[in-house]
Amino acid sequence: MKSTITATAFNFPKQKNVYHGKVRDVYNINDELLVMIATDRLSAFDVVLPKGIPYKGQILNQIATKMMDLTKDIVPNWLIATPDPNVAVGHLCEPFKVEMVIRGYLAGHAAREYALGKRSICGVYMQEGLKENDKFPEAIITPSTKADNGSHDEDISREEILTKGIVSEEDYLVLEQFTRALFQRGTSIAAASGLILVDTKYEFGKTKDGKIVLIDEIHTPDSSRYFYSEGYQERQNNGEEQKQLSKEFVRQWLIANNFQGKEGQQIPDMTQEYVDSVSERYIELFEKIAGQEFVKADISNINDRIEKNVLDYLEKHLK
Repeated sequence: MKSTITATAFNFPKQKNVYHGKVRDVYNINDELLVMIATDRLSAFDVVLPKGIPYKGQILNQIATKMMDLTKDIVPNWLIATPDPNVAVGHLCEPFKVEMVIRGYLAGHAAREYALGKRSICGVYMQEGLKENDKFPEAIITPSTKADNGSHDEDISREEILTKGIVSEEDYLVLEQFTRALFQRGTSIAAASGLILVDTKYEFGKTKDGKIVLIDEIHTPDSSRYFYSEGYQERQNNGEEQKQLSKEFVRQWLIANNFQGKEGQQIPDMTQEYVDSVSERYIELFEKIAGQEFVKADISNINDRIEKNVLDYLEKHLK
């Protein structure tokens, strides 16, 4: 029995092409719809790790779906339907070639840069005297370029984005506005569940009629970092590590095993025990942020299940 889905090769009706991302496979249907399949692949440092994580795709897809529903009143999004636990169907959009990263706390990549003595990230100043995981006085937007070919995304400043014409100033102002509104809403949703939304990233695209919408995932453990709010300040005062729910624990495990995606480094062995522990962490985040018990889908034959559910949906909705 194959309990994870790590690769897809479907051939849906009116399929134009397919894009295989780090963790998602996106099928273009008739230049109208996108069928986005959340696989169980796990990536860190822009490298896809060799083993899939049971239920990870389902978890990401269902969190993203829930969060899009909870934010659609403030920012329009691409989503139309979720015909399968691992699948989202939405409008075909032309994606902006930037990811809008927003940070409320000095953590992760920003903390690593800060520890190297840097006080500016993506052209945004970070004040002196901060400790790792301290809250910024105000959330900062630190965009990154979106790599087309699987290479590393790179930090980029607002000024560079506008100067290079990657995004027009008119559109970029909308992206900034949407990013701050989503982060504020995400912060409130997290707080209601006893969590702190530390940082996250949003991706946007344009529909055929020129409307800017939120695309891809939102507020998932792959795109976001969460701390537990209870005990946060006490841990900061004592110089202790924060208790967190995010993919950062995978990165830390890799760093501890001498892997950061650099040339010549070997990915450490992923034992079944470790794989199961990662799955459990993802389930924990789902239940914490969604406020409901995680219901495991049938994974006895995931590929057949997905194919049947998508075909049934397309048969009813394709013109």
